[in-house]
Amino acid sequence: MPDAAEQQQAYQAVLDAMPERPVIIRTLDVGGDKELPYLQLPAEENPALGLRGIRSGFADPALLDLQLNALLSVQPLSRLRILLPMISEVDELLRVRQRLELLAGQLGLSERPQLGVMIEVPAAALLADQLARHADFLSIGTNDLTQYTLAMDRCNATLASRMDALHPALLRLIAMTVAGARQHGKWVGVCGALASDPVAVPVLVGLGVSELSVSPGLVPEIKSRIRGLDYAECQREASAMQRLTAASEVRQRAQHCWPAA
Repeated sequence: MPDAAEQQQAYQAVLDAMPERPVIIRTLDVGGDKELPYLQLPAEENPALGLRGIRSGFADPALLDLQLNALLSVQPLSRLRILLPMISEVDELLRVRQRLELLAGQLGLSERPQLGVMIEVPAAALLADQLARHADFLSIGTNDLTQYTLAMDRCNATLASRMDALHPALLRLIAMTVAGARQHGKWVGVCGALASDPVAVPVLVGLGVSELSVSPGLVPEIKSRIRGLDYAECQREASAMQRLTAASEVRQRAQHCWPAA
């Protein structure tokens, strides 16, 4: 396992490679389909619902502290954003923020990095207004949010064709997340695969998402796509799409409204 110094060097290299730009780094996100050879995670009958994301950090506080200390050692902290995976309630966010405060105090730091929450489970989307009161930003992980909302294992090949994040239920959860964040003046990004889907981008824009985390090779295409959109039209269509009955209907309507170039 990388020690604090090795982690700090890796994180600092990312900030150095992105001059003047904010950098978002997620806390350890393992469990379920994400395994690490140096972590002896317990065998679970249903790992997708078990010790995942921030839960593993709470189960091993020393592991979480190790990463938080490494993150607090980068410069400048003003450009660092820490993102917490698999948050399902406000107390989990507050627990990490309190720990971050304690560790920063021990290091004699006067500056604090921003702290964000991943919206990956329906509970987090439903409580977005509460989470946004204490978080600096929200980031929607559409891969897991789709899995948990549709009750379909993302690793099950038989269900792969039905795992579409443009399902109307997902659109409603995204809209709810954006609305909750806006109550507290916070922004919402999308860090799941949906952000790289050219068909979905106009819908996400219409739902009020502020930032898209896009696969590097698709950045030019997605940028060009966004520049050609009419925001008011995106809003109208995204609102109407939430009233459709299936992902296939949403995708068909999106392709009709915004044909591929």
